[in-house]
Amino acid sequence: MTNICGCLVHASPSKVDAVMTVINATEGGEVHAQENGRIVVTIEDTEDKMASEQIMDMHNIPGVLSVTLTYHHFEPSGADATASQPL
Repeated sequence: MTNICGCLVHASPSKVDAVMTVINATEGGEVHAQENGRIVVTIEDTEDKMASEQIMDMHNIPGVLSVTLTYHHFEPSGADATASQPL
């Protein structure tokens, strides 16, 4: 199963660029948009870390004021996706 989480990260205006750089450098993390210190992010499970752990780690990025989970989705991946498709 693929675990996909959408989050809204609120960052200090002076640290927005640095926060986005850290999130984009994180395996499984991707910034999609930013406006006025609010950053739209998706996080996916990786082999080494669950998305929930990555979300908790984002709280510790310097300049992050809050992280809110706004979307959560599981979908089949790999052999699971193939097995769930009708013949």
